Amino acid sequence: MTKKNLDTARPVLLLLEGDPAVRRSLQLVLQGQGFNVRAYASPAMLLAGGGAMRAICLVTGYRLAGMNGIEVLAALRGCGWAGPAILLVGHGSEKLTQQALGSGFELVLNKPLRHFSLAKLVMRLVRNR
Repeated sequence: MTKKNLDTARPVLLLLEGDPAVRRSLQLVLQGQGFNVRAYASPAMLLAGGGAMRAICLVTGYRLAGMNGIEVLAALRGCGWAGPAILLVGHGSEKLTQQALGSGFELVLNKPLRHFSLAKLVMRLVRNR
């Protein structure tokens, strides 16, 4: 089986994170857990990518270039995407958490986070769908 065939057999996960080091480390951990991770640096890149509708989950930061993570999820929902979503925040508050949960996020996690814990949470969310 070629790498391309292997990637298409694995569930697609969207990862949107502005910090390149955080994005890369999360991508590696999630790939190690069996996901075909589509990692993006900006909301514009993710929304223009066209492959978002096949994704089973979204993991996104809150503070992003051009829009925030809540707006990204709203844009995906507007296109008909219905998968689970996790919001990563650097400086969370109860108000932001309530806003995110009310906007359709299943989880709001504070950075820094344990990458392997994130992978387990993603797997649990995907299995429960």
